[in-house]
Amino acid sequence: MGTIDSDLYRDILQFGHDTPSWFQHLMEVWTELGLLVFAVLFVVAWWRARRGDPRAFAVAVLAPLATAVAYVCSELVKSGIDEDRPCRAVSGAMAPLIDCPAYGDWSFPSNHSTIAAAAAVGLALAWPKIGWLTIPMAFLMGFSRVFVGVHYPHDVLAGFALGTLVAFLVVRLCTRPGTRLTETMRGSGNGLARWFAGPGPAGAGASGGAPRRGAHRR
Repeated sequence: MGTIDSDLYRDILQFGHDTPSWFQHLMEVWTELGLLVFAVLFVVAWWRARRGDPRAFAVAVLAPLATAVAYVCSELVKSGIDEDRPCRAVSGAMAPLIDCPAYGDWSFPSNHSTIAAAAAVGLALAWPKIGWLTIPMAFLMGFSRVFVGVHYPHDVLAGFALGTLVAFLVVRLCTRPGTRLTETMRGSGNGLARWFAGPGPAGAGASGGAPRRGAHRR
């Protein structure tokens, strides 16, 4: 492993040890809690898109799918490279703030960073106004993995790149068929499919389907 990357790992981990205990705990929690926050945002994005046009709904549903695909890609890369964790491999480094993952749970790329980047990009594509929140969340999640001592900086950067690329590709390639599927579900006779896809913009405003009183009077 490169000396610069190992030195940066040591410096960030040293910084982590120098921070107050409450901040260390916050970063330890955030490294996992961020995944739950992204999951909640996926549900909110899906729910609000149910009253949007079919394309917007398709992108909202594709966001978590793209995140899942990115995770699988990350696992495939990780299993092929077999890079040991820095908490075992970097000499002279301080102890990690959390338990070092078992041998065989490889380091490159960072799964958390891949998932965070894919989720942040997918949500930003589905719900542009939320990008101000999701992008910083992803960066903080990635940084937390080095901060607690279980990833090299390059693991995080690779995870960001992989997650971003996969999210863009999945959304780009699947939006058109997803839009057609949404239209089919909204016109389906299956009540569950219609509920999942939502009423769409016309249904959302169709509270007055009946003609107004006196509308046909001459």
